[in-house]
Order: sequence, then structure tokens, then C-alpha cells
Amino acid sequence: MNTSHELTANSLDENWEDLIGHLEKFVGKRPADLNGVLFLIGMQELGRGPKRFSKEQKQDLLHIAICSVLSLQGYYQFDGFDLDGWPQYSLQKPLPLNDLLAQEAFLKEHVISYFQHHQLI
Repeated sequence: MNTSHELTANSLDENWEDLIGHLEKFVGKRPADLNGVLFLIGMQELGRGPKRFSKEQKQDLLHIAICSVLSLQGYYQFDGFDLDGWPQYSLQKPLPLNDLLAQEAFLKEHVISYFQHHQLI
């Protein structure tokens, strides 16, 4: 996998497909999209194993994942856990304002970096 944070569109797509394939082997199911991968990261960061989550909790898991993934580049800082044991983050620097496609590419790059950083791929 390419480790550069400035991935070209083609190498980003290739690295993303590699990641999805790896997750499919690891989890036993192919994540459908970026949100599916973020959900897995959120569950990993929460550390409670598989269980049923409410719609609100699923949204919270996606938020945890985004914060965790972007904390590696200093966008968020881990502040600890709340009383229910959920990770809490604070924004440290503004996120780049982009259109939806650019936001998705930005997140995918950081998700790939997250898995590389944690040596999960």
C-alpha cells in the first residue's frame, strides 16, 4: 500500500480496494462503503465487541471513528471516556472545507493511514 498522505485518485482507489479486501477476510463480510468501514473503526475504538446499537449510537460510532482517524493528523484530540465509557474527542484544528467527493477522498486517505498506523493491514 502507498503510505503517502497525498495519494493520487488511482492509488487511493487501489489502496481502498486493498483495505476493503483485507477487512472482508478479517471480518468475514465486505464493508459496503466508507460508512461501513467507519462503523468497524468506531466499534474497535469503543472496545465493546459486537452488540446491537440504536440509530443514535450508530451515529456516535461513526463520529468516534472519524475523530479517531483524524486524530492521527492532529485534527482531533482524545480527551478520555465519558461516564458510559464512550471515547470523547475535541476538535484541535479546522477541517478542510471541500465538496462531498473531496471529503470522502480525505476520509478514505485517513482511514487507510489509521489501519497502517495501527498495523492492522
